[in-house]
Amino acid sequence: MQIENNTSSKDFILLGLTEDQSLKVPLFVLFTIVYIITLLGNIGIMVLIRISPRLHTPMYFLLTALSFVDLCYSTVITPNMLANFLSEIQEIDLHRCLAQLFFFVAFASSDALLLAVMAYDRYNAICKPLHYPVIMTRRVCSSLVITACTVGSINSLVHTLCILRLKFCDDNMISHFYCDIPPLLKISCSDTMLNEIVLFSVAGCVEVGSLSVVLISYTFIILAIIKIQSSEGRQRAFSTCASHFVCVTMFYIPVLFMYLRPSSTYFMDQDKVASVFYTVIIPMLNPIIYSLRNKEVKGALSTLLHRAHLRW
Repeated sequence: MQIENNTSSKDFILLGLTEDQSLKVPLFVLFTIVYIITLLGNIGIMVLIRISPRLHTPMYFLLTALSFVDLCYSTVITPNMLANFLSEIQEIDLHRCLAQLFFFVAFASSDALLLAVMAYDRYNAICKPLHYPVIMTRRVCSSLVITACTVGSINSLVHTLCILRLKFCDDNMISHFYCDIPPLLKISCSDTMLNEIVLFSVAGCVEVGSLSVVLISYTFIILAIIKIQSSEGRQRAFSTCASHFVCVTMFYIPVLFMYLRPSSTYFMDQDKVASVFYTVIIPMLNPIIYSLRNKEVKGALSTLLHRAHLRW
């Protein structure tokens, strides 16, 4: 693939989340706190699941994978955003920009696919409880996680190579706080029709396909819950998937808004808000939601704290 000289040596300027200098320090403090909570929450979930035998089930194995991916794609974006709050020139060269784009899209796509895998897991747990241990073995769960990450990486590679074919001329101002597909298409002086087709087709297949699995799974789950006779049984069945459903809803709404629309409809100020939500806020909220709304996680955490108190 031939790269034009004016592209291969290109340096971009990230305009960041805001150009208001008075807001940069408060936002730096705010997002530093959010990132610390994200680190502690996701690492805490992974450690808790690892050391608590009661959580050694397929659902929590998949939650461990989700927490790891959340942590990774937040780390691809947030530290660089925090550094840019404190620097006068928010410059990034083409290769760093493409690297950030690749890893972000890879982890975000893997996140979407893992949410679909978790929905499939809940479908089997509620709709096929007798066959669940046979269907969702450790080997099957590992294969599903590996497949999700592999498909996410391939999806990311396709988009990164498509961006690499573009030319960037005089306009080097990226109206965003990280390198993403829509703002790069916006400033390219090449014809971006192919990129938009790829974005709709490839990303659409990943996002809409995974969302379809989620919706189909939850349709069967809701029908199965309705058939449960006792209110206690319905409540227990609902509680096992409520946290996941909340996380799915928070993730897909901004993602579908961001990527499955023509570039002519991009409004960078709105897109920045949506991007902050699913790149910074959601990775922080996911472990909190699973902790607060899940009795098994709260029970395991309570047991762990009690043991720590006794040892102290």
